[in-house]
Amino acid sequence: MVIEDGKFYFIKDEFFVLFKDYGLMVNKENGNKRPCYFCFRDKFKKEIIWFVPISTKYEKYKKIYEYKKQKQRRVYNFVFGEVVGKKAVFLIQNIFPTTKEYVLEKYITENKDVEIALNVRNKVIAYSRQVIMKAEQGINIPFYNILDMEKVLLNK
Repeated sequence: MVIEDGKFYFIKDEFFVLFKDYGLMVNKENGNKRPCYFCFRDKFKKEIIWFVPISTKYEKYKKIYEYKKQKQRRVYNFVFGEVVGKKAVFLIQNIFPTTKEYVLEKYITENKDVEIALNVRNKVIAYSRQVIMKAEQGINIPFYNILDMEKVLLNK
């Protein structure tokens, strides 16, 4: 399977077993394929693919975003947009790395890849790269250590 930047995928359960102590969002039970994740490749480590979960709890995260925005200039935690015609939030604060072996399948609807607006796509990638860069500088925005996860994946 070819993993394409800017597309949506589902992650295998084995990934969440490997990182069970990290507090990641996990796959829903009963065979439901949720959540799905927006992805893009790392600029320098081509085997690493970054995944950003999406949520339809738009109003919940909009309130959190507004609160954070009052306290700081830039808020990298969220990007708001639409996915499959519904308001959605890209949870940059829940970004994580993985590799191709843990990708289950592409998210398609009506036999087509799920697409998002180019400006939203670019913003998600730009904010995500800022979060990764901040983690490399010792400033963690995600709820877990994404650089430690990256090391585990690269050393497998």
